[in-house]
Amino acid sequence: MDISKNAFQVDAEIARAWTLPAELYRDASIWTAEKEKIFSRTWQVVGHGSQVAHPGDYFTTELMGEPLLFVRGSDAKLRGFYNVCRHRAGPPAEGCGSHKLFRCGYHGWTYGLDGALIRATEIEGVEGFRPEDFALKAVRTEEWFSLVFVNLDLEARPLRESLGELPQQAEKFPFAEMKLFERRTYDMKCNWKTYVDNYLEGYHLPSVHPGLNRELDYNAYVVEPYERHVRQFSPIRGAQPGDATPRRYPNAREDLTTDYFWIFPNWMLNCYPDNVSLNIVLPVEAERSLAIFEWYLPEKDHGAPAAKASVEFSDQIQSEDVGICETVQKNLRSRSYSRGRFSVKQEKGVHAFHRMYAEWMKDSKS
Repeated sequence: MDISKNAFQVDAEIARAWTLPAELYRDASIWTAEKEKIFSRTWQVVGHGSQVAHPGDYFTTELMGEPLLFVRGSDAKLRGFYNVCRHRAGPPAEGCGSHKLFRCGYHGWTYGLDGALIRATEIEGVEGFRPEDFALKAVRTEEWFSLVFVNLDLEARPLRESLGELPQQAEKFPFAEMKLFERRTYDMKCNWKTYVDNYLEGYHLPSVHPGLNRELDYNAYVVEPYERHVRQFSPIRGAQPGDATPRRYPNAREDLTTDYFWIFPNWMLNCYPDNVSLNIVLPVEAERSLAIFEWYLPEKDHGAPAAKASVEFSDQIQSEDVGICETVQKNLRSRSYSRGRFSVKQEKGVHAFHRMYAEWMKDSKS
């Protein structure tokens, strides 16, 4: 498919702007370009600090097809490496656990927790061989809010700098003190941007999420775009006279809010008074994505009925979102639709995302 010249033009003024064209949500060549221009150059959530709490703790994962290894060193420093042996590309580590060193499962080359090559088997007679030239290749790794991040771009801005105002907004929630309660993965037949668009507005709450709409004050729903993230928040409604069913937070005060943070390009923090969920959207194909949800609660609450209720409430919302996103994705293939307009009142977050996306796709470096 030939992508039109103005596909990445999104006016800075929302009242004049058009949405991204449908072709950007369907074309495989766009997905290929996104992997290089966006996902290989932005800070991505790859794990939780509890997975690497002690020296020797490690875990492996993949990001955009790249095998990665993260380990807490004997000096307590967290490091990340490509999980690729420098001999003939075998796997230095598999799964997760705790080790004092890593031994490649192919030919037995051995690496320290700092990535240094300790022993190369059967290497006698090789001219000019220097172990220091064959250490594991490092990737940029940082931590924030008990989360582990990686960026494959060696020239990218530091994590904290890229997060902008997010830390001061999100750190009022005690996420760092919470423990993982449950993890679910949703396989979605939609482009990752279709899901992000849906996340970034409360416009659809009355139509798609009647249960959630009961709990939030739709008329007081606020959307605040920032340089690299969007904050959405709403006061929580307390018990009302004549309620047919109990409220989730019957004693809600005026200052009690639920805050939703989306961080460019593909991860979210959903912050409620009693739990926080981490949501990561991973593109798989042009029209298929995975939404990974992790629910975190104070450990003392894990056995309470309210914990399971929180997950089931969020699961219902997610199921509703998947349904509408898959329908929208199908309709994006209709010859009747090319691109749309924004609601000035309701879609400031979507507009901000489209602006960010267009700039990253147009630019070789952002």
